[in-house]
Amino acid sequence: MRVGVLTGGGDCPGLNAVIRAVVRKGVQVYGYEFVGFRAGWRGPLEGDTVALDVQAVRGILPRGGTILGSSRTNPVKVEGGVERIKDNLAGLGVDALIAIGGEDTLGVASELYANGVNVVGVPKTIDNDLNATDYTFGFDTAVNIGMEAVDRLHTTAESHHRALICEVMGRHAGWIALHVGMAAGANVILIPERPFDIEKVCQYVESRFKTRYAPIIVVSEGAHPVDGQMQLQTGERDAFGHVRLGGIGQALADEIEKRTGKEARATVLGHIQRGGTPTAFDRVLATRFGLQAIDAVKDGDYGKMVALQGTDIIRVGLDEATKELKTVPLERYSEAEVFFG
Repeated sequence: MRVGVLTGGGDCPGLNAVIRAVVRKGVQVYGYEFVGFRAGWRGPLEGDTVALDVQAVRGILPRGGTILGSSRTNPVKVEGGVERIKDNLAGLGVDALIAIGGEDTLGVASELYANGVNVVGVPKTIDNDLNATDYTFGFDTAVNIGMEAVDRLHTTAESHHRALICEVMGRHAGWIALHVGMAAGANVILIPERPFDIEKVCQYVESRFKTRYAPIIVVSEGAHPVDGQMQLQTGERDAFGHVRLGGIGQALADEIEKRTGKEARATVLGHIQRGGTPTAFDRVLATRFGLQAIDAVKDGDYGKMVALQGTDIIRVGLDEATKELKTVPLERYSEAEVFFG
């Protein structure tokens, strides 16, 4: 049995832990052979491979990023892309494929399964927005990085008596902002699921200043006001059709200064949230996902994604996992609103 492994989409702490678990159990328990595909879906599309054995995965558990590399290549948008992948897998003698990725990567995996490829998915995204799993690995690490950043912003905000805005990732789902803001005691949290009223935000800012404390605002990159005028987009799109976002933090700082007369500064965490060593939670979750993914291959249970529900790792259909994003319920946001202002 020869199994291919790839990591697609944005890099994420914990990817290497999945690769390690898949290979270690696959080789030592089932006697499988593995081949790694470089740079996400570009690897099987172009037949770009790297040897993947037990020696190759030693020492990678605490490392961020991915030893296989990644990309946002979308083979479905390439003419004849699906057939090219099928031909390359057959030529390399690959019997099954484990795809580790988020919404886009697993969407391609679902398409390949529908076209006869034996594929198993593993949910990865710092955004925690994949359906059918309670948590994705990488999310906990991103939240902890954001929390530590906001903890540091509190002290400089108090020292200079200014409003500080921390922009975090989250295109369509505000899970990172919600958890970072609640964990770090932000005075306002803005997420894509709830368009915000800039006047209300400024009221919260002024209310906070009246207590002799300085306000901290945590905002998702995809957050936008009710009138839609402040969201900034470059107009550029990636291979999956996503518009590049950015600038909402600075736009908020400008508006707050203009409307309140108070000094405001923005900090954009950006790719810092993706980097570095994974937390213990993410290492354990990623390892368990990897172990269960190779079990699914052993069982011939293809077209599935491993998922966390409660404390159990289960298998769900790739189509179910990718049919819609898991966004923040408004009742969860209401919990955080208690602490605004």
